[in-house]
Amino acid sequence: MAASAGLFQSFSTLRRFRRDPLAFITETAAQGPVVEFRLGPQRVFLLSEPAAIEDVFITNAASFAKGRALQRARVTLGDGLLTSEGATHLRQRRLMQPAFHKARVAGYTEAMARAALALRDEWRTGEPLELAHEMNRLTLTIVSDTLFGADVGTSSDTTRVQQAITDLMEMFDLVMLPFAEWLIYLPLPRMNRFRAAKKALDVLIYGIIAKRRTSGDDRGDLLSLLLHAQDAEGSGGMTDRQVRDEVITLFLAGHETTANALTWTWVLLARHPDVEARLHEELTTVLGGRAPTADDVSRLPYTRAVVAESMRLYPPAWTVGRRAIRDYHWNGHDIPAESLVLMSQWVVHRDPRWWPNADAFTPSRWLEDAPARPRFAYFPFGGGNRLCIGEGFAWSEAVIVLAAIAQRWRLVLDPAHPIETQPLMTLRTRHGVRATPVPMS
Repeated sequence: MAASAGLFQSFSTLRRFRRDPLAFITETAAQGPVVEFRLGPQRVFLLSEPAAIEDVFITNAASFAKGRALQRARVTLGDGLLTSEGATHLRQRRLMQPAFHKARVAGYTEAMARAALALRDEWRTGEPLELAHEMNRLTLTIVSDTLFGADVGTSSDTTRVQQAITDLMEMFDLVMLPFAEWLIYLPLPRMNRFRAAKKALDVLIYGIIAKRRTSGDDRGDLLSLLLHAQDAEGSGGMTDRQVRDEVITLFLAGHETTANALTWTWVLLARHPDVEARLHEELTTVLGGRAPTADDVSRLPYTRAVVAESMRLYPPAWTVGRRAIRDYHWNGHDIPAESLVLMSQWVVHRDPRWWPNADAFTPSRWLEDAPARPRFAYFPFGGGNRLCIGEGFAWSEAVIVLAAIAQRWRLVLDPAHPIETQPLMTLRTRHGVRATPVPMS
């Protein structure tokens, strides 16, 4: 009877988690710095103490492998940087690192600004927008142009690519289900959409790879680096499959997360006219009407603070998972091997111990003398040896895009349209965001 009750409880917890993940982890974290629960047969530990998160990410990183969600994401992403482990991960990261060097990222800002200026020129006064769609379209253009030199974002493929990515992202809420590895093969409508989306992206990406291999062009973008990369030992470069895995990883991670961050940023600005006014004041003072450049990323501290505060409240990656590969102990807590460890940005970023008025949107907190705050009280890009390789790229993109568009427009939300969180693999808006552009006077 006890075993049956425990099994029932674990599946009841799984239903609660799937129904409202953010509420569930917030309520669970309130029970202590390390809280155990079960999701079906999976034993899970939620860590919400920054010191514990640092220990998992850095001090005892060797005791952990990627979490369940990323393991299952290999169905889509293959062995790209996000999902690979060990020697493969280190090799791929080393090969890709030059594409994200600070100087190279600075060179990408011209394309970022160009795409943002083109989008803002398309908008019309008083014509409603679906803002999440607009930000996804924009960041897809940017990642295509700067990283792959392929004009996907403005081609006839745009709608198909965006729908394919949406179908893939919406599939990720299934990865925590028991027997999820078999669900993908069932002839269910949702799984059919997933397989069609994967095929559509593969056709597009393999087509880009084949075209570049044939031409032999070295355009200095990431795709060129991947195609021409060699090990230090000279043992050879990447196969088409390896290149595909990295490209599709960056298509998904490189545009989805930034699009979400920007969407939530516009929502917060529309709800806080005082913050919006200060942002516009900085843009007018620093830019004086000209387009933002790479040098302006450091000259727009309040613009960056707006982005930082938005990612604190609505982190694009709302939780990170790790699988314990051996028994692990922290501060009197025992976590057995094969347990799943969850660390949630949503929880830690809203902890009032580290963030006074934690639920308030206060960008100015980032410009004040920093209080004694633990290192991992803020980790929108993860940490340790799996820290997002594109962090510098994402910061530059968000600041440049926000500056370029906010020079011309402010956005007014449709009061009749609900704005809700949708925590999939990233933190999306469930129903999108309807807004109307109003020109800056």
